[in-house]
Amino acid sequence: MIVMKFDAGSIGSHDRLRAVARLVQQHKARKPVVVTSALPKVTDLLLEAADLAAGRQSDYEDRVQEVKALHEQVASDLLPDGPGRRRFANHLEERIEELRILYKAVYALAELTPRTRDAIAAVGERLSSELVAEALSQQGLRAETIDARTVILTDDVFGAASPLMDEIAPRLKLKMKPMLGTGQVPVIGGYMGATREGVTTTLGRGGADATAAVIGTLLDAEEIQIWGEVDAFMTVDPKLAPDALAIPRVSPDEAAELAYFGTKVLHPAMIRPAVDKGIPVRIGDTREPGAPGTLITTSADLGPSGPCAVVCRKGITVILLSQPRMLMATGFLRQMFEIFERHDTPIDLIATSEVSISVTVDDVEHLAEIKADLSRLGEVRILRENAIVSLVGRGFFRYQGLSRRIFEALSDVNVVMISFAASDVNISVLVAEADAERAVHSLHREFFYKSAEEPSAEEKSNQKASGGRKSPKSGSHPR
Repeated sequence: MIVMKFDAGSIGSHDRLRAVARLVQQHKARKPVVVTSALPKVTDLLLEAADLAAGRQSDYEDRVQEVKALHEQVASDLLPDGPGRRRFANHLEERIEELRILYKAVYALAELTPRTRDAIAAVGERLSSELVAEALSQQGLRAETIDARTVILTDDVFGAASPLMDEIAPRLKLKMKPMLGTGQVPVIGGYMGATREGVTTTLGRGGADATAAVIGTLLDAEEIQIWGEVDAFMTVDPKLAPDALAIPRVSPDEAAELAYFGTKVLHPAMIRPAVDKGIPVRIGDTREPGAPGTLITTSADLGPSGPCAVVCRKGITVILLSQPRMLMATGFLRQMFEIFERHDTPIDLIATSEVSISVTVDDVEHLAEIKADLSRLGEVRILRENAIVSLVGRGFFRYQGLSRRIFEALSDVNVVMISFAASDVNISVLVAEADAERAVHSLHREFFYKSAEEPSAEEKSNQKASGGRKSPKSGSHPR
């Protein structure tokens, strides 16, 4: 069996829903399980209404009407007049009435608890799963909706609940296995679950990906497919460089690095259980289902090591701490990191010398307090408006001449800070925001578009180590 997860953009109109139904039909022989996100804008509208109700603003009802109208429009365009449309209309009315009850309670109490917020947010996927099931039925498939709250058991951390894998497994096998055995297509809303007591929860950012991974892992899927409006990870952000190339295969570590730097394809942490079990995860575009996409895999056929992409993250602030007493001192780093922990501020890059430490952050909400606390340890300087530019790939420890090529490419860019990740998949440099795009273009050209010439001695060594395969420099395709 396979798991097919569809994002909001894939199901946002009747045309897109029909395309999704055709795509599922094409994979019918592989016994698909379909996981859905909410329709576009719906989750935002639901939560906006919740905030308005908590603030005693009666216009929350406008958002409710908008949610209703969005679903009515898609259903009207998608479903012919008949039992299917009537079934969905009844389901929609029930969910809208349920929302009104929740919003009235929030309004009366002027309080929005995390538990209530999850109950409201989950309605989007409850509606979309019913709509997708009807679309599949129109395509001639025997589709049936499964309420995720009956199978995806979680803890009670509302807003970021964790699935309880051992307790989910028997429920999935009891509900889904018989359906798949008789040719039915289970359709389940992603992003949501329920506690053991039946209280609705949501899984947080990337929650629909997590639902797909949980199902695929526990039912031993041959593949998990993540369908959206992006067909692959790219060697560079296409908005920065139109000559970006699709990356055919990446490791989970590479996917995590790319996602951290803003590649909005999926949340790798959410699909980690699947790839750890050896289940490949394929990224595909519902608008171009025939495109190769990107395969996230731990298998040995990833291809030669080396760079796979150049990524950039702007809005970075540097904090520099200098203190001569650091020399040969113990516990200094611990004191510094405790300050960041106390102010709930994560650190991105770290560089140290005998008497100074430099770190970067992108969350500056508590910067003033952090600076005040750090000042008790030494002299503090703040540098703003920077960017992290990273080369992501695999096997960097063994890639001879990598640093030289990076610095040659960036010879006309002032590099403020350098960080070589311990995971062997990332080399990052810090530059001024004004230089970021120039740095990205230079690195992308160096590693993915430099003309093929007689390889240098170090490149010959790289080729020999990878079985004679060319280095990224000589091809027009990553790796």
